[in-house]
Amino acid sequence: MANSESHFDLNSKDSNLLAGKPVALITGAARGIGRETALEFARRGYDLGLLDILPGEVQSTSSDATKLGAECVTESCDLNSLEAAQASLNRIVQRFGRLDVLVNNAAWREIKTMREISIDSWERTLRICLTTPAFLARWAAEAMERQNSGVIINVCSIMSRRGGGVAAAYSAAKGGIEALTYELASLYGRRGIRVLAISPGAIDTELSGDYPNGGHSVDEPLREWSTSEIPLGRWGNAVEIARVIVMLSSADASYVTGTNVTVDGGWSQGHFPSELLKRMKPDQF
Repeated sequence: MANSESHFDLNSKDSNLLAGKPVALITGAARGIGRETALEFARRGYDLGLLDILPGEVQSTSSDATKLGAECVTESCDLNSLEAAQASLNRIVQRFGRLDVLVNNAAWREIKTMREISIDSWERTLRICLTTPAFLARWAAEAMERQNSGVIINVCSIMSRRGGGVAAAYSAAKGGIEALTYELASLYGRRGIRVLAISPGAIDTELSGDYPNGGHSVDEPLREWSTSEIPLGRWGNAVEIARVIVMLSSADASYVTGTNVTVDGGWSQGHFPSELLKRMKPDQF
């Protein structure tokens, strides 16, 4: 377990708490939702702390964000290590002297049922998707409390509420981080810190292409089936999730906290697949 005591030494930069560009820290910033979120924050005038286990790819995100005007601090960090995560966050806060947004986006999973998952896989999934994000939120809040403001956004998933039977640890972890969101919103709200969850649905990222079928991919059948279930009739993309994250972090959402925003094209609330609807009501669908 990482040291529960923070190691912030911000005295030399206290003036930055009242002035200067806002700072967002994004985990899993090398690809997909994390990368697009970083770029969207850069477009809105933020400086960035970028964490990922892929040093070359997170550096690419940093380079593109720099072109958009952001100053970036990149950290090659395995979130399976609480100590590494805490050290990375501390360096970012010390560099900028403030932290305005934390986006707990990074994830890891194996497509394993409860019958077959190993204890090591279970524990790694919960560490990366739940335990480390929880403590990153704690450590980020220590910096945010100095400002009496801040936003923590936990990227969850509709898989925590739509059991498929094939991703036991991931679904449990995402359900846990959603529940933790409400707890943290109650804890930190009176210090000006908002805590929210966002639950993407079917989104085109690297993580959405890992469904096996006895050695053969079922990605295409899965896409066809899920698309037929989604009222908007398509999968979403990482940019669409990033824009919602940035909006929820902004003053436009200043009275929004302790809630989960579902961004899934209507999938969670849909009922009939498109082909059945067309058969039922061909003149309507």
